[in-house]
Amino acid sequence: MEEKKLDINSIIGFVLIFGILIFMFYTNQPTPEELEAQKVEQEKIEGETNQVKEAISSEPIKPAPINLSDSTAVASYKSSVGAFGFTNASPGTTKLENDVLYLEVDNKGGQIVEAKMKNFVDHDSVPIYLVKDANATFGINFSTSDNRVLNTLDLFFEPTLSNSGDNQVLSMKAKISNNQFLEYRYEMKPNDYLVDFTIRSQGLNGVINSSRPVDLKWDLKGIRHDKSVLYENRYTRLTYNHEEGKISKLSESSDFDEETETDIKWLSYRQHFFSSILATDTHFKSADLSSTNLVEEESKETLFTKAYSTKTALELQGGEFSQNMHWYYGPTDVKVLENYTDLGLVESIPFGWGIFGWINRYVFTPFYTFLSSFLPFGLAIVVMTIIVRLALSPVTYKSYLSQAKMKVLKPEITEINERLKDNAMKKQQETMKLYNKAGVSPMSGCIPALLQLPIFYSLFMFFPTSFALRQKSFLWAEDLSSYDTIFNLPFAIPFYGDHVSLFPILASVAIFFYMTMTTGQSMQMQQQPGMPNMKFIMYLSPLMMLFFFNNYASGLSLYYFVSNLITIFIMLAIKNYILDEDKIHAQIQENKKKPKKENKFQKKMREMMEQAENQKKTGKR
Repeated sequence: MEEKKLDINSIIGFVLIFGILIFMFYTNQPTPEELEAQKVEQEKIEGETNQVKEAISSEPIKPAPINLSDSTAVASYKSSVGAFGFTNASPGTTKLENDVLYLEVDNKGGQIVEAKMKNFVDHDSVPIYLVKDANATFGINFSTSDNRVLNTLDLFFEPTLSNSGDNQVLSMKAKISNNQFLEYRYEMKPNDYLVDFTIRSQGLNGVINSSRPVDLKWDLKGIRHDKSVLYENRYTRLTYNHEEGKISKLSESSDFDEETETDIKWLSYRQHFFSSILATDTHFKSADLSSTNLVEEESKETLFTKAYSTKTALELQGGEFSQNMHWYYGPTDVKVLENYTDLGLVESIPFGWGIFGWINRYVFTPFYTFLSSFLPFGLAIVVMTIIVRLALSPVTYKSYLSQAKMKVLKPEITEINERLKDNAMKKQQETMKLYNKAGVSPMSGCIPALLQLPIFYSLFMFFPTSFALRQKSFLWAEDLSSYDTIFNLPFAIPFYGDHVSLFPILASVAIFFYMTMTTGQSMQMQQQPGMPNMKFIMYLSPLMMLFFFNNYASGLSLYYFVSNLITIFIMLAIKNYILDEDKIHAQIQENKKKPKKENKFQKKMREMMEQAENQKKTGKR
């Protein structure tokens, strides 16, 4: 290998490079004039820093200051607030609170960045937050006369906190000057979940481009509060009042749902037992609404339920902002929301539709409130169930009487089925003729059951949405508004869960014995064409209840258990002490002897069946 040596040319090259570096170092030294200019610039930066310090010290509310020793941070801060016009506002937050609600309003954007319920906690004893950690944004997007597009979320507002009687008033102003500003005004009353909210401006006529849309956008991701996120998500929905009092909802189960609606009075981002509501005095003329499902499966790691979004246009008054609104952050509780009758916020509670909702709201809700005022909450459910079942006992009697009559006729129906087993049309005619002579209707047993449906469905909606049951214990159930647990499974069973609830098991056993009693007397209908397999239903119904209600409110399972238990006792009493099958049989025989006059419907049905039978005979010839 050839050995490299340092020759004379290399030495000369290094000397030249070193000399050039020395020359560049001395030629780049600042001149006395440049040194003087640097001194002036430093004094200017220090002066601007002192101005910011004076502005912060003059504020009645002391927000978190920026790093004043960092000239780059000061320049960046001035650049950001200068987007709308210079303001003395600085980063920080302002607190509003009363006995029930805590709010934190950010100087940047002037929006609520924290809303906490002071008297409620979730299933893990963590305070209930409706707004926290940037899960919600509220901003207005508008254009200026020089064609800039601004969003209030990027503006810094100057806070001023004062009192108006017992009310706290927070004025947040994004200023161009003292006489030109955009203001958010919050007014909080004592012991109240409703906060009055006004958006107004002064001196911005001509600054805002009124020919371009002014859009308000409110986004929120619902924070999980319940033990079962799937159950909570079932009652988490975007609800709104529009078109002169019509209440509508976006889907609670779809992955994504959106609507464009008009004339909106209020918007409710409901999170099962708690709601974030924005109401307006003058109504939003049109709004784009959307709801996105964020829950895929039952998981303790799931933090949010649904993502809500609303975009609506604000109308300027003479080129200025002027909109009176209200924020509600609080429980979805009928006792609280009924205080705001002028806004109609109580309609945001999912009582149910039509007559079911009416029964839930005006019968069961006040009745249970009365009972729970002097009874333990679980015992109040038992007492209410007993009273409801006793009130429905005449309907139960009618249903059982119909089944007893059908039992008496069973031998004759069996004889008709055997004799005419090859002629379905004739078999149906003879069966209907027998029912008519005996004065028995196979539908008489179904009608009483149908009459009970409004009661059952109303109670089905009452228990999962009754705020009065939330975190109230009974026996082994820690929370009557959530599922009870007697055993935690080391794995999850599809459609069942990772736990065992006892109340659904008890309810399933009770409904099995109830159906054994009721279906056992109507098995003769099994052979009628088109009738369902009663044995299959008898076994399927308890099994469905066992799976379906394992993650439902334990108060609902308690109701079904007690209800079916009482119904069994009532039916046993009717069978053993009230009804006499021998008398029923004698009465049916007497009815057969009496001439029966057909009503128009029976006559029409008989003629249609006879016509069909004749056509069948003619076709065979």
